[in-house]
Amino acid sequence: QVQLVESGGGLVQSGGSLRLSCAASGRISSITHMGWYRQIPGQARESVARVSLGGQLDYATPVVGRFTISRDFAKNTVDLRMNDLKPEDTAVYYCYADTEYRLLSRTYWGQGTQVTVSS
Repeated sequence: QVQLVESGGGLVQSGGSLRLSCAASGRISSITHMGWYRQIPGQARESVARVSLGGQLDYATPVVGRFTISRDFAKNTVDLRMNDLKPEDTAVYYCYADTEYRLLSRTYWGQGTQVTVSS
């Protein structure tokens, strides 16, 4: 089992910045990839950014150049720095962790944190 606790988020004006943080606990040695998804009400959850076990960074096209993901392997945390926020970034943001343990793969999710960008 892996537990993920998110912090950050909130209300910001268009063009502003926010930082989301996610801390993992539990069977952290099983974690491979960590990252963030977001979900707008009525829409499917979409990937935002990811850090692989090897440190490779991947971003969704809409956030390239504006969002920065970072992972602290020692502290088992993953942060998402969001700059130049736009109203279309408004969503619930979820931290996730992919795990592999005894040949089984599983994804764990945080509780979600609301990000609202006003125009």
